[in-house]
Amino acid sequence: MKKWAKRIGYTALALFIVLNVMAIFHAWQFTHFYPGAQVLDLKSLTLGAKIKMLFMGYKFPKSVVIGSPDVPYESVNLTMKDGLKISGWLIPVDSATQAVILFHGHGSQKGSLLSQAQYLRQLGYSTLLIDFRAHGDSEGTTCTVGYDEVEEVAAAFHFMENQGYRDVSLFGTSMGASAIIKAVRDEDLKASKLILEMPFGSLPDAVKGRMRIMGLPTTPLSELLTFWGGTEQGYWAFSYSPCDYASELDMPVLLQWGDQDPRVLAHETQCIYQNLSGEKQLVVYKGAGHQSLYKYDASLWEQSVRMFLIEE
Repeated sequence: MKKWAKRIGYTALALFIVLNVMAIFHAWQFTHFYPGAQVLDLKSLTLGAKIKMLFMGYKFPKSVVIGSPDVPYESVNLTMKDGLKISGWLIPVDSATQAVILFHGHGSQKGSLLSQAQYLRQLGYSTLLIDFRAHGDSEGTTCTVGYDEVEEVAAAFHFMENQGYRDVSLFGTSMGASAIIKAVRDEDLKASKLILEMPFGSLPDAVKGRMRIMGLPTTPLSELLTFWGGTEQGYWAFSYSPCDYASELDMPVLLQWGDQDPRVLAHETQCIYQNLSGEKQLVVYKGAGHQSLYKYDASLWEQSVRMFLIEE
């Protein structure tokens, strides 16, 4: 019995070590983007390449900006504390005193928000579209899934204040929405209104969502990825909780979510919504997943945003 107990113990230890090594590599790859990296076709990979990717993770290509504004705009560069240059597009509206700053999701880029910005322009709002660090035209290769990106949100907000805008609202989708929630709370940003699409409830929830879409078990992989991802980036990832931060938001908030979202579940959305302390609205897009809600149902999006910003 002792012999078998030792074997079981050694096997369990070996499995624990292997899972942690895999988590270390996958957490690193999930928070890093590589310029010029190729998008892999999983069907064309050899068995050896698939096994290597299973253990070592996948190198995500850095997003490339697609499109540009078809109206006059200014290129903006914001410098972070560590010297990183953050890229943006300022699309001004003549004589406007109100503006909306738009933030994309993980792995995306500012060009993905041009349609939303165009509609906001029709409503009379100047817009600023930002590439987060390690995305699009911004510098850097490391992404912290919204934790350090708080600096970009705050810098963009203060930039627009310095441009003379006194009514500045924030729009974000997925990681962008989560970063906004944390930034408003951490930096005490006096935003007029917030439009938040599909923010995750907590970073552990976000990791579980990633596991689900990959068809992998959420336990214990999500806990290991959360731990190592935060450790590699220098923060305690289990405390990163937009759901908890929401209780400190007292400005009007429009929260939007698709009821077929496999990455952000209903309980996460309800937690954030219930914790919001100011005026709030929840719009659910029937049948939508974790995607551009504007592209899914532009009519509902425009109606919801117009009523929230203009007709409230």
